Amino acid sequence: MNTQDRLWTLKETAEFLGIPQNTLYQMNWKGTGPRSYKVGRHRRYEPAAVRAWLSERASEPERGR
Repeated sequence: MNTQDRLWTLKETAEFLGIPQNTLYQMNWKGTGPRSYKVGRHRRYEPAAVRAWLSERASEPERGR
């Protein structure tokens, strides 16, 4: 299986985003994190969805400084 085809674990997603795993847990609980899937007792993330979620949060550079 191609690594781009498989879902990421919570740990892999947190590492990609550069945040602690507990922060990602909290974001899931609050509904503010990237879309995820519950597979059995495990949470999984689609890499493309994580990247899209991150892209939606990009800020515009400040002007006039």
